[in-house]
Amino acid sequence: SREQPIFSTRAHVFQIDPNTKKNWVPTSKHAVTVSYFYDSTRNVYRIISLDGSKAIINSTITPNMTFTKTSQKFGQWADSRANTVYGLGFSSEHHLSKFAEKFQEFKEAARIAKEKSHEKMELTSTPSQESAGGDIQSPLTPESINGTDDERAMPEVTQNSEPRAEPTQNALPFTHRYRFHSH
Repeated sequence: SREQPIFSTRAHVFQIDPNTKKNWVPTSKHAVTVSYFYDSTRNVYRIISLDGSKAIINSTITPNMTFTKTSQKFGQWADSRANTVYGLGFSSEHHLSKFAEKFQEFKEAARIAKEKSHEKMELTSTPSQESAGGDIQSPLTPESINGTDDERAMPEVTQNSEPRAEPTQNALPFTHRYRFHSH
């Protein structure tokens, strides 16, 4: 794959026992590399871990996922699409908190990406950070931020005078005359 990992760590990988939903089943015999990937074609973040050539984790991060530290060196998250819970055992508390931090970061990025794809139709150029600025919040009418109501009515006027050919010719003398007066 042409994707590059954006963050990698090493951990023992577990999955919840599908039958009991209580016990952890180790899916890696030893610590393996667990990486966050960004898939630019789908605009999603994924957690992927390979044991040899077998993907033991392939989890797409969604905005409603939660990573929970269940002990000083162990954390887990539920993946509803894969219908499982993944568990990671780290060699140190530091590695666990770093992973949790990244999970939070990419989950937030996933949320923003999701909102962006919903809004793409309505507004193209409002950076999400700005939403604190009060009036930018109304996403439906970006024009209302930039201009007054009569400006917004303008385009319709030009559309109504559809037979373009003559009005523009008639308009020429007027504009000259008008300019002349305004001096």
